[in-house]
Amino acid sequence: MKFQAYIAENEKVSLKELQLREFDSDEIVVKIVGTGLCHTDLNVLHALTPTPQPIVLGHEGAGIVEKVGAAITEFQKGDHVVISFNYCGKCTNCLHGVPSACENFFQDNFGTSMDSSASKMVDGDRKVANLFGQSSLATYCVSNVRNTVKIEDKEIDLALLGPLACGIQTGAGTVLNKLKPGINESIVIFGCGSVGLSAIMGAKLANCKTIIAVDVHEHRLNLAKELGATHVVNGREQDVIQAVQDITGGGAHYAIESSGVAPVVLQAIRSVRALGTIAVVGASGNLEFHIHDELIPMNKTLVGVVEGQSIPKLFIPELIGYYKAGKFPFDKLIKKYDMTELDTAIHDMETGETIKPVLIFS
Repeated sequence: MKFQAYIAENEKVSLKELQLREFDSDEIVVKIVGTGLCHTDLNVLHALTPTPQPIVLGHEGAGIVEKVGAAITEFQKGDHVVISFNYCGKCTNCLHGVPSACENFFQDNFGTSMDSSASKMVDGDRKVANLFGQSSLATYCVSNVRNTVKIEDKEIDLALLGPLACGIQTGAGTVLNKLKPGINESIVIFGCGSVGLSAIMGAKLANCKTIIAVDVHEHRLNLAKELGATHVVNGREQDVIQAVQDITGGGAHYAIESSGVAPVVLQAIRSVRALGTIAVVGASGNLEFHIHDELIPMNKTLVGVVEGQSIPKLFIPELIGYYKAGKFPFDKLIKKYDMTELDTAIHDMETGETIKPVLIFS
């Protein structure tokens, strides 16, 4: 079948007509309603994250099942679904219930070569690579039964739900699944994009006593307060480390670094107290620091977290439940764009005007 998709090659992206080949027995064809735009898409576009090319972007897709493979009983045509990250389901970590730490995560989500790609997309005679087991910046995509999540409530605006698949579950999941703070504990979140703001909402759900948001944009800090931050710190105007120390009386119990700015990781490390934990979720670059002086004497823990250590088939419905109860208003992060407005959506995300763009496909 023919479909339209945003294909990236040589740091340029264009909307093209492609062809879907026959899909496998454990795969699903999804008619996309809306797809979130994420900085990971831009990293792939600009070859900061290595992938085969050409490649169709998009990894926060939501849509309606169009066709199912012969081996699938969990889904049927007409089901509403969200498509999350891909994983093998067979390695030790997957079998232990941590698919976000899949031993084949990079290969299954970013690919290693066009020859090894399981993509079902072609552009004429050329094979086109697949991103995150979906490539959902398109009118249709193919996903696997493993990374497809059924949404039982068809009354919810399906176009809003795509970002739950990556950015939003990363932020909220890092708090709720990985750090699991106590009611009287404190947390500081660096970066108030979609991941950081989702972490703030997660911290509110966890009943953290002190929730500190750090950013350099006042409008994002204002939104952070609306979503649950008890304190905000403007990194351009204040000494962040001192401010966090003063607010918490010696340092936060937990820190999350979501900005992807390498020096901010060091700020996060220095903002937690003894026995504190720092979770790095942003795609930061090189950083040099003294391991002994920064971590060991105060028994600090520095960890990386992928996809909020979530099991999407369990966690995404849980987040939707919180949303329906008025406890997780992630829709306040989202602005919708027509499928033809990708350039505008990218500009608005890069300038900070929009927290989470969602491309609407008709």
